Amino acid sequence: MSAKTNWSVAIRPLLKKYKGKQHPLEYKNLYQLVVMVVLAAQATDNVINAKAPGLFNVYPDMSALAKVKSSRDLFPYLQGIRNFAHKADWLTKIAATVKADSHIPMTMDQLTALPGIGRKSANVILREAGRPPEGIIVDLHVMRVAPRLGIADGKDPKEVEEQLMEILPKKEWDAGMAMSFLGRETCRPTRPDCPHCVMNPVCAFYRENN
Repeated sequence: MSAKTNWSVAIRPLLKKYKGKQHPLEYKNLYQLVVMVVLAAQATDNVINAKAPGLFNVYPDMSALAKVKSSRDLFPYLQGIRNFAHKADWLTKIAATVKADSHIPMTMDQLTALPGIGRKSANVILREAGRPPEGIIVDLHVMRVAPRLGIADGKDPKEVEEQLMEILPKKEWDAGMAMSFLGRETCRPTRPDCPHCVMNPVCAFYRENN
């Protein structure tokens, strides 16, 4: 990690660029958000955006989903999604616990107590619901972008999140989602578009390769 950089200041252009931008999952309400976040684990957002509407046509809310007798009933709507059988099981258990959209929990501890929801998923749900952050989103894009920038060097998402939470004040914790957007659009796995990146003035990768 770069100890000399004042990341609280340095991260601001990135936060400004993506301020208020919705997550790529095309949800329309909190129920859809929770379901799609669970489905999106180790799957691409494009696949979930294509598949989820069929599920929502049949199960439009948490109370409808709670009536499912067997997770196998969801299989026809989820086939093609990675680990869909496990995810169907998680969704039916979540619905059986939550029972109604109005009872969807809105804290990190309550969300991560539900099947199939870890810290990253909970952070996404809280962000998209407009709740105060309780952590920092660290997805596969952040795991690539953060070390390139030099802001974190953890070996797993938990370690990277802890490092970012130490370095950045809470008001800048949306940096995780901002780095995720940067990783999707600019800081690609191969041939990153460094010359047009808002972070190149402080980026270790750019400094070392230009």
